[in-house]
Amino acid sequence: MDETEFWELIDASRAAADGDPEDQADELTERLLGRDPESVLDFARHFEARCHRAYTWDLWAAAAVLLDGASDDVFDAFRCWLIGQGREVFEGALHDPDQLADLLGGFDEETDGDGEELGYAADDAYEQLTGAELPGLGLPPQPAEPLGGYVDVDDDAALQARLPRLWERFRA
Repeated sequence: MDETEFWELIDASRAAADGDPEDQADELTERLLGRDPESVLDFARHFEARCHRAYTWDLWAAAAVLLDGASDDVFDAFRCWLIGQGREVFEGALHDPDQLADLLGGFDEETDGDGEELGYAADDAYEQLTGAELPGLGLPPQPAEPLGGYVDVDDDAALQARLPRLWERFRA
């Protein structure tokens, strides 16, 4: 599975789920069940690599702005959700997290921002296809600390200074 096919699966599952992250996880699992186990492993590698890339202080700050705070677990689920938003939103947010102010349509912190189940779609599909747990993916581990310059995600003034457009749109 190449990168284009990965993003096509993400986009198709999001469209079929009408943007609901839990439904998207179910849709994605179903679509992966139509693949062979090696393709599911490839998908899992693509997904995990993007989770690692999104492990940045700026994206953690964006999660804190959008969700009015973000613990470690909340940030993990946010990164899965961000991948679920598709390539344009994901890459745009990686390039400049403040762009999320423009890239996101509506945002409902009750349903949006939590894509934890998306992170398990490949695991679920692989187990259903093979009867075995998803093996190790052979990827380098996530960095010990988020990439980029530190920001105190519990400091509203720091968040507003780091992400002014996002703050203005979602918190002001």
